[in-house]
Amino acid sequence: MPPKKTPTRSRPAPQPVSVVTGGAGFLGSHLCDLLLARGHRVIVIDNLITGSTDNVAHLAGRPDFRFIKQDVTEHLYLEDPVDYVWHFASPASPIDYLELPIQTLKVGSLGTHKALGLAKSKGARFLLTSTSEIYGDPLVHPQTEAYWGNVNTIGPRGCYDESKRFAEALTMAYHREHGIPTRLVRIFNTYGPRMRLHDGRVVPAFVSQAISNKPITVFGDGLQTRSFCHVSDLIDGITRLMFCDHESAALPVNIGNPQELTMLEFAREIIRATGSKSRIVFRPLPQDDPKQRRPDISRAEELLKWRPKVSLAEGLVPTIAYFRARLALK
Repeated sequence: MPPKKTPTRSRPAPQPVSVVTGGAGFLGSHLCDLLLARGHRVIVIDNLITGSTDNVAHLAGRPDFRFIKQDVTEHLYLEDPVDYVWHFASPASPIDYLELPIQTLKVGSLGTHKALGLAKSKGARFLLTSTSEIYGDPLVHPQTEAYWGNVNTIGPRGCYDESKRFAEALTMAYHREHGIPTRLVRIFNTYGPRMRLHDGRVVPAFVSQAISNKPITVFGDGLQTRSFCHVSDLIDGITRLMFCDHESAALPVNIGNPQELTMLEFAREIIRATGSKSRIVFRPLPQDDPKQRRPDISRAEELLKWRPKVSLAEGLVPTIAYFRARLALK
């Protein structure tokens, strides 16, 4: 069934207006910076359950920036016209969604429903930040958007994986039923300034351990792989997708860096980049931890003319500097 006619706004905005759910988080705050630099008026909605006002403190007082502390699973009402809704809200690290499984499921379901409802009522374009975790522990490598995944629905990671899979299904339902122009981005491992020190992800864990000359903890045999995309490249790819008008832009798009590293290789790179005296220690592999992770970015290259530009060595310089500064404050 073809999409129904897209709703139209009742009044035009004098400048583009973007609503960013989860805008006080690591990725959302970097998106806010870019949108403001491009002349948008930005409204952030965040309950700060994993985000921090520190990430957007430098934007306080700007007439084109507004922060609303609210849970996105509650009804979203804005008098303002809205052109774009960027749904970034969700716990996104293992520590967060293992401690907050119900909140994670609620933001992926109820939160996505409320954000889509806002886009529908305003006639706005909607973008969902999905994740490479929807592929689970993949049986296909590298992962293409056509792969349906290998996910343990009742495992400890299922709350996050399934919340995003449901969010994708709901987004496509609104696209087909209500004609909302929607975008789906599947984000692979991303790093950069504003990551939390102790959020359980590998970059802050390895970097903070290395800076402190503590043992670097590698899980399993360290031969599982990841690929790391600098946040500036990721946000560039996401904005290209949102503003892309091609008819196939509603389909999921992988955004990530296809350069693949084992965890042992990455640990050694962090030791080198920090000049650390840390040694590597091994711990048991967590349940359902993916053994391979690398995006096939052919669709992003063709549709968006995008591919990452920042090398790991280049991207680690400001990232390590950020973590040194944060650790110095503790």
